[in-house]
Amino acid sequence: MNLNCIIVDDEPLAVQVIKNYLAQIKNVHLVTSFNSAIDTVDYLRDHKVDLIFLDINMPILDGMNFIKSIDQKPMIIITTAYTEYAVESYKLEVLDYLVKPIPFPRFLQAVNKALDHQKILNRVPIPEKEHLFLKIDNKRMKKVFLDDILVIESLKDYIKIKTSSERYIIHQTLSSFTDSLPAHKFIRIHRSYTIAIDKVEALEGNTVEIKGTKYTIGRSYIEEVKGIILQ
Repeated sequence: MNLNCIIVDDEPLAVQVIKNYLAQIKNVHLVTSFNSAIDTVDYLRDHKVDLIFLDINMPILDGMNFIKSIDQKPMIIITTAYTEYAVESYKLEVLDYLVKPIPFPRFLQAVNKALDHQKILNRVPIPEKEHLFLKIDNKRMKKVFLDDILVIESLKDYIKIKTSSERYIIHQTLSSFTDSLPAHKFIRIHRSYTIAIDKVEALEGNTVEIKGTKYTIGRSYIEEVKGIILQ
């Protein structure tokens, strides 16, 4: 992972110091530098950068007002000779505040903070597995993942839900429970059974086999069930 960065500072010596420091650090790529915040505003309209090293005391448009002028802010590390803007800068969500002359260890610390922050931004969230909560007694709600459900069996006004490791009996009809499940994952095969389509291990005659147990396909369901399972 590389951070694309720019320097905004009207002091050539300060720019050179930062360039020298960046040359010692992996994963940070200096794209360009500007001696004017106004030119930087124009650049950011057409280019995306991850990090800006920003001086405060610059002519026409100073660093603080520059930050306020941009909507989609990249990470910003202030590099300045002035300490009095620190509180205001953090209110503007600046990542770090470095006071010149900047020692390399302190500069490295700020860059590492930016790299860590970028990792968090780039982290792909792990989607929550589809699940439901079953009311298994008057007080307790049990979280059950849909991928674990094998078969739902009708017991008149109750149903028995079989998972790979558990059995749950809840007060609900098979029809209403089946209607609450995603149709691409579950199918009614009989007035007494709804099954998980991807758990079918074998199909023989008018039966399906799941985890070594055979379940009868009802006469009125057989054409639809075979069509879906065999597709």
